[in-house]
Amino acid sequence: MSFSSESLHKNLKKIFGFNSFKGRQEQIIKNLLEDKDGMVIMPTGGGKSMCYQLPALLSDGLAIVISPLIALMKNQVDAIRTFNEQESIAHVLNSSLSKTQINIVMNDIKSRETKLLYVAPESLIKEEYVEFLRSVKISFFAIDEAHCISEWGHDFRPEYRRLREIIDNIGRRPIIALTATATPKVRYDIQKNLKILEATLFIDSFNRKNLFYDIRPKHDVEKEMIKFIRQHPGKSGIVYCLSRKKVEEVSETLQVNGINALPYHAGLDAKTRVANQDAFIMDDCDVIVATIAFGMGIDKPDIRFVIHHDIPKSLEGYYQETGRAGRDDGEGILVTFYSYKDIEKLEKFLSGKPVSEQEIGRQLIMETISFAETAMCRRKYLLHYFGEDFESENCNNMCDNCRNPKPTFEGKEYVSKLLKAIDISKETFKAKELAKIMVGETNSLINQHLGNITEVFGSGKEKGVEFWHAVIRQTYVKEIITKEIESYGTIKLTETGKDFLKNPHSFMITEDHDYEKTSSGSSIQKGSAMDDILFNMLKKLRKNIAKEKSLPPAIIFQESSLLDMANNYPITLEEMSQIQGVGIGKAKKFGDEFITLIDKYVKENNIERPSEMVIKTIVKKSSNKVNIIQSLDKKLSIEDIARAIGLTSDELIKEIETIVESGTKLDLQYMLDEIIDDYEQEELFDFFKDSVNFSLEEAREEFTEEEYSDEELRIARIQFISKIGN
Repeated sequence: MSFSSESLHKNLKKIFGFNSFKGRQEQIIKNLLEDKDGMVIMPTGGGKSMCYQLPALLSDGLAIVISPLIALMKNQVDAIRTFNEQESIAHVLNSSLSKTQINIVMNDIKSRETKLLYVAPESLIKEEYVEFLRSVKISFFAIDEAHCISEWGHDFRPEYRRLREIIDNIGRRPIIALTATATPKVRYDIQKNLKILEATLFIDSFNRKNLFYDIRPKHDVEKEMIKFIRQHPGKSGIVYCLSRKKVEEVSETLQVNGINALPYHAGLDAKTRVANQDAFIMDDCDVIVATIAFGMGIDKPDIRFVIHHDIPKSLEGYYQETGRAGRDDGEGILVTFYSYKDIEKLEKFLSGKPVSEQEIGRQLIMETISFAETAMCRRKYLLHYFGEDFESENCNNMCDNCRNPKPTFEGKEYVSKLLKAIDISKETFKAKELAKIMVGETNSLINQHLGNITEVFGSGKEKGVEFWHAVIRQTYVKEIITKEIESYGTIKLTETGKDFLKNPHSFMITEDHDYEKTSSGSSIQKGSAMDDILFNMLKKLRKNIAKEKSLPPAIIFQESSLLDMANNYPITLEEMSQIQGVGIGKAKKFGDEFITLIDKYVKENNIERPSEMVIKTIVKKSSNKVNIIQSLDKKLSIEDIARAIGLTSDELIKEIETIVESGTKLDLQYMLDEIIDDYEQEELFDFFKDSVNFSLEEAREEFTEEEYSDEELRIARIQFISKIGN
């Protein structure tokens, strides 16, 4: 069946009210109406759905649209029904329907009233549906989100690999496969699996000129997110998180800080999910915090920002999720918080999976690291990944690297040192140990091998641990080193790495941005006070209270807490409880006099408090804290508690220290009685009472390891804080 351009334009205007087609829509529609297979690569917002909706309405028969998500299907059916008087024009057929609803769908199809049927591949597998569809005249098959077919795609679904078999069972008709993200490798995989290698290929440019790409280090991420969202009041945005738990935490944090936000993830009941999605689409909610399931097929053109709380699993996923911003060609800001710890979490998910799946997963993760670490134009990198040429000057400073270029320097010497350390240590260590070895730090594992690595131990001490982590990441991206997934990240030399060791050559290392200096806010160094006068007043007050109560000053508030007060000016109990190392218990016990002093100082000096920086936090629903308190009440040993909650003894003691330093009272007396005599307890308590900074380091200087172990000192210190300070 063929239609002239004039006829297609008339129908586009008559049915959908549009005056013209976008991009290559017209050629794609003509190709399908001529009964030819097509492969369509079109960016989010490019108008993929029109490529099968218009031909379905113009064709004789039923078009079957295969789609991965129920929410996406419902959204599209609702949209197509708004352009037609008959609701029967489009239907969904999936597991959410009752038997009565299924009968209505089938009757409408039999009576030839339905032109579009949206189905999930799982539904098409059912023999009863295959039998029914065999009796119906099919116009064509449209496979939306076709990247789900490919094992190299970011959202691979095994059931999608069976689609050609299912189509052949129903009866072969033209196939149109559509996706917003597909590298050349993924494209070929899709076409090969669907047996449409001869299909006409339609590729639109992946460049979205209106989107600003920004990768930031993951420091104080909640504070940074809230600051960013407050700078864009009333604008619609999405915050993506990898886990449901994180979605809940972030949405609650945004809510308590006055941001109109709602969560969305598969763990919510269907009614809540739909209500939250509708609230976002109808502008009743500014920000939706979601797992990546949210957004596929959501037709909201005015999303102004997309924030990734966690780095995505692949660049295809990143491109699709960020592509939901600025679909009306208006402003679209894309902020991704990058931490290598998140990458390590993704790598852990791969362990235990089949080798082929590990290889694919590792490659996708490596591309993501490379994108995050690169100094080149983000847009150029991204478009090159999808097989499209692009010149950096055409970015128009619409990415962080073009706006604030990262410096690079010759790193051949550093790479050689790293590779030598890996070689001499016989490829024994993971990244975190290697970085420590380079700067001359130890831990228990390094100590075991110290005799064998003397030559390289501390060979890079002129640089810090973070620098060496950056070198490790950048050599990993260039495939000079690799990681053994099964051995949880042990670093190995590749053949390229072994060659580099023998024949070193130029290797440019990228320095990270100094985001504190390039941001619009003031540059406050960690460990320094913005207001030195207030800081000294707070120190004096602490000293007076300590003298009055016969306590070490540090047991009242650590110096880091005073620095935070001098930077953020807390003047309420709630704000004081948000200060680093304070917590509600300590705020109630010692906070009043500090709040009074700060409030008076602020008023007398007409200080405009950085209220946007005083971020309210939610109480984390930590089962660890509850379990620890309950276990201590039962008088269990450190070893038993640690084993029960999956921590080492050292990690458990750190958690207990955090709990008591935030003002919660615990009782470890039974534990102390088992390991230290009464007179020794008295000696330690007297020492802590007279100490200056009340630190473990001071205690270690005073007492030898023969007198007290670190564990004994730490438990005594915890009990002292709890008994005297809390």
